[in-house]
Amino acid sequence: MGKRSKKLSREEQAEVEEWIYQNNTEETRMTDTMTIRVKCKTENQKSLVNAIKEKEVIICSGPAGTGKTFLACAEALKLIKRFAKYRKIVIVKSVTTLKNEEIGFLKGNLREKMEPFMFSFVHNFEKLVGQAITSRLRELKTIEEIPIAYMRGINLDRSIIIVDEDMRGINLDRSIIIVDEAQNISQENMRTIMTRLGKDSKMIFLGDERQQDSKGKNGLTFLMNHFADIEEIGCIQFTKADVVRNPLIAKIERVFDSLQKVKQ
Repeated sequence: MGKRSKKLSREEQAEVEEWIYQNNTEETRMTDTMTIRVKCKTENQKSLVNAIKEKEVIICSGPAGTGKTFLACAEALKLIKRFAKYRKIVIVKSVTTLKNEEIGFLKGNLREKMEPFMFSFVHNFEKLVGQAITSRLRELKTIEEIPIAYMRGINLDRSIIIVDEDMRGINLDRSIIIVDEAQNISQENMRTIMTRLGKDSKMIFLGDERQQDSKGKNGLTFLMNHFADIEEIGCIQFTKADVVRNPLIAKIERVFDSLQKVKQ
């Protein structure tokens, strides 16, 4: 006969039950059931996917239609599905249509204020896992969004409290942070964001250096020029050859590029 299993003490049983409770949350059950299927169509897309898997900071620049945001969303979902240390996706947006990154005068809570700027992300998440799961993940705060104005003072591997009542007590540890429209972020704000990287977090910068809406030095160009040689950081430059959304986009980009050269 085999050895009889040792009976757990009341304290040990309580610890096991607590572990099961903590590791069987609705967020965990939902991410476990997600199916994310993405096929890379170009070598640079493969490089982006590999960089997200292997690096702590990822910087990707390239024209519209190359799949930067879609792939970042897909890989972020895969990470929170596969690895317990990643618990949420945080979208950081540069709100360039509003002066000095301030959005306080818009009606509604923070999520309602950010909604117009979140459409591209929501659309990509819905394409990947469906509308119902996307909506629920946002309700559970497994997917969250914050404007750059809220980044100062945040350390992304610890629990923090943000003054705004809509985000009071929000926990940003073990996060995958996706920074969108990075070309519209100043070098100063870029420093603020990068220095909030936590121990168990990843940070992904996305943008197109040629589509700068704000004045001042382009933060994305700064990153591409100064951080490519750091081992823990991956820099990927997409080109018009990587456009997969619609072949016409590459031709449109060429026209604008030629016009820009004439102005210079």
